[in-house]
Amino acid sequence: EGWIGGHNRRELGFEGPQLRTVRVEDVAGHTALHDMTHIEPGQSKDAAFARGQKLDVGDVCRLQRMGRFDVYVDEGQTDAAWVHEDDVARQLAHALSGPGVNAESAPREGKVTMTAQERGLLTINEAVLERLNGIPGVMCATRHGFSVVEAGQQIAATRAIPLYLAQDILAEALSTLEGAPVVDVRPLHQRNVGILVTGTEVFQGLIEDKFIPVIRAKVEAYDCPVVATDIVPDDRERISAAVRSMLAQEVELLITTAGLSVDPGDMTRQGLADAGVEQMRYGAPVLPGTMTLVANIGNVDVIGVPACALYFKTTSLDIILPRVLAGLSPNRRDLARLGHGGMCMQCKRCTYPKCPFCK
Repeated sequence: EGWIGGHNRRELGFEGPQLRTVRVEDVAGHTALHDMTHIEPGQSKDAAFARGQKLDVGDVCRLQRMGRFDVYVDEGQTDAAWVHEDDVARQLAHALSGPGVNAESAPREGKVTMTAQERGLLTINEAVLERLNGIPGVMCATRHGFSVVEAGQQIAATRAIPLYLAQDILAEALSTLEGAPVVDVRPLHQRNVGILVTGTEVFQGLIEDKFIPVIRAKVEAYDCPVVATDIVPDDRERISAAVRSMLAQEVELLITTAGLSVDPGDMTRQGLADAGVEQMRYGAPVLPGTMTLVANIGNVDVIGVPACALYFKTTSLDIILPRVLAGLSPNRRDLARLGHGGMCMQCKRCTYPKCPFCK
């Protein structure tokens, strides 16, 4: 009746337009209907023959070694009810792509790969992506959202699953994506950074400051200059005054360090509040870096970094900083979502961001 296991045969790729098949011995003079892939186990996988390629007698042995004994050939047949995989991939790629994404690459093996136009923060509309991938016959796979990507890096790919996709299924997929691109790359803005170290033991010289070089290295990796630094004791008035001084120096991102735990002398939050901090979000389900702080003073973003950043190479700061630079300072719900995957495995050799931390 046209149904298999409760699914329409067409949705499962069992149906399609009438295609011409020829025996491999007879391919000379015909044109390949689609890319044909050659796989060398453990060595290579690539299209040995491209769609539209003219085949000749010398290709017979190559095709046979690839396990091809029957070949679809293009004889100009058209059927308005069906769309070739290459054309599906092109249309989906453009519909999926938002600002900062290049979707102009030619289909390869029925797939279009999207790349970043510039360095930036990759964002993924996960809800729309899930709806798209729930439609039979189409797919899109992406890198993890909130990854920092470089210009030219591959960030997503899409394709039709069958060789020909029903036109109405493609229309449904495109309708799902209308006005809601799934993939975009947000530029990372260069901010003038102020670093404020709090701690009486550091201020008095009992302990050498190590925070400023650690934070400087992290922000300069994003081309953000450090325009002001200061070290103050655990005194809320001194902290508040130092914050105001940095604001007067036109810092655009203020990063405070330490003084965020439960010790009676920790006064960083109180000093920030006295300086006019707004929308303070204190604490995140991330280890290491639970006692982090995110806030703002007017248009100036504020990040509070707990003392664990002195010991661990990767903490919640590495998750939050690029989001702030992309104009996506996390709200309370964003922070709450970090709990799934927010436990660092503390590997002997840190490979972040090529690991599951906060993914």
